[in-house]
Amino acid sequence: MKKASLLVVQGVEQGTRFELVDRPLALGRDARNEIRILDSEVSRLHATIQRVKDDFVVTDRNSSNGTYVNGTVIRSHVLVDGDQIRLGNTLLLFSDVSQDGWKPNAADRVQLLRRHDPADRSSIVTHLGQDLVPAEVRSRDEAADSPHSLSVLYRIAEEVARPSSSLEQSLQRTLDLTVAAVLADRGCVLLSDPQTGEIQPQVTSQRVAGQPGTRMPVSRTIVDYVLKSKQGVRTTNAQQDSRFDPTDSIFQAGIREAMCVPMQGRHQLMGVIYVDITTPADYLLMAQDKVPGFREDQLRLLIAIGRQTALAVENHRYQHAFVKAERLAAMGQTIATLSHHIKNILQGVRGGSYLIDMGLNDHNEDLVRKGWHVVEKNQNKIYNLVMDMLTFSKERKPAYQQAQLNDTVHDVVELMQARADEFRVELIYQPAENLPLSTFDPEGIHRAILNIVTNAIDAVEGSDHATVKIETGLDPVSDMFWVAVSDNGPGIVEDQLQRIFNVFESTKGARGTGLGLAVSQKIIREHGGEITVDSRLGDGARFTMAWPRLDDDPHSGSRTVA
Repeated sequence: MKKASLLVVQGVEQGTRFELVDRPLALGRDARNEIRILDSEVSRLHATIQRVKDDFVVTDRNSSNGTYVNGTVIRSHVLVDGDQIRLGNTLLLFSDVSQDGWKPNAADRVQLLRRHDPADRSSIVTHLGQDLVPAEVRSRDEAADSPHSLSVLYRIAEEVARPSSSLEQSLQRTLDLTVAAVLADRGCVLLSDPQTGEIQPQVTSQRVAGQPGTRMPVSRTIVDYVLKSKQGVRTTNAQQDSRFDPTDSIFQAGIREAMCVPMQGRHQLMGVIYVDITTPADYLLMAQDKVPGFREDQLRLLIAIGRQTALAVENHRYQHAFVKAERLAAMGQTIATLSHHIKNILQGVRGGSYLIDMGLNDHNEDLVRKGWHVVEKNQNKIYNLVMDMLTFSKERKPAYQQAQLNDTVHDVVELMQARADEFRVELIYQPAENLPLSTFDPEGIHRAILNIVTNAIDAVEGSDHATVKIETGLDPVSDMFWVAVSDNGPGIVEDQLQRIFNVFESTKGARGTGLGLAVSQKIIREHGGEITVDSRLGDGARFTMAWPRLDDDPHSGSRTVA
């Protein structure tokens, strides 16, 4: 069966994902649509999408502004994975991932000939390294050289593929390379706003230092021409170019020569790249045709750069939408999981409150005590849940202080003794003798141990001779403190061992939140340590928390590993 969805990659609801089902779904601005698009350019009932046998078909419903698939207006269209659907100013990406279906293995379709195989008659005639030309280019003739152009494209491909904290940084590096490659004086990247479609400057670059504080004049005449025609242009002489009127902005800005190319993505225009050469007006009058300018080869190079840059912008926006979709999905999972556990706890509180109410009405003190015990038990549950949420949700530094580890663990044992007695679990504490003082976060370590001991007691509940053993120690070889919690419960299935520290992964069903082990691991890692698990099905489990010993004065402002 196929899983299909629509992801909003551009628009007000960017990052929203709509799952597609077998029944027809309506797309439009009206609230009654199954897929509502909050876009004033979208009709109330704009289009429908439905499964037809193994495919999904999108159909326009006589919308005012039309339905576009991959930039082409359609009446009805069979969608394939990766198609882009545009409704008004909103762009949706269609994804269709098949769980079944056979794909041919490349190894079954390719025969790699052995060395010296008679069938292999190929011979190497040319070698070409990656460094095609020197890094420095001294003339415009060299800048137009074909190997240099290929080298520039290589470098720009590396720039747009390099991880960056922002799209602006990636565009800035690309534009700097471009201006240097074509020996322009200045350059600018202008992008179309994904919401309004308005063209806006994004980054600028200047090879020759200009007057401080001056703004770069960009010819709107050229930009508008490129946006309309979707073709790159080169002006060899602004004063004599018949395509432009003498009143146009290009004459007013001191621009002698300029090139502007479209940034054409897969299916839409992302913006333009603009570069120019400026010459003072008085010098321009004396030597219009004697100063070297842009060449046709450079325009072709700039067009190729524009295409690469547009794909980079498009991919960045898609990635942003995907990340936003994942965050929304994670947020939904978090809310659903926590709501489920909070609901269970509140049901326990209501049950205890009911018993207290009955006991008060009947003047039955035993019933009141029983009800209060239930309320108190669920009160502890909600407290622990909230504390785990706070611990896991924020980055924190351990509140280091000198303390005795055995005392911290003893507090956990005392706290859990009543729970162990209730579940008829023997709680054994074996502290190491002569354990020295050390620097750690007692409250954090307390919570980490508490979560694991709680899990161990839950794991052995109902078992014969249920036992949980807690041990402490200091490894003399690694000089690391350790706390081990062992139980004789059913053990952990091998495939679950890889997932038990994931958030919301719980082997306790409705009783577990899936936060406890994740929080414990986070606390121990904040101390520079790790949690290891040794478990086999039917033989119980042993969790060992270990972290390096620190010896210092916690108020000195420094900390050293012993």
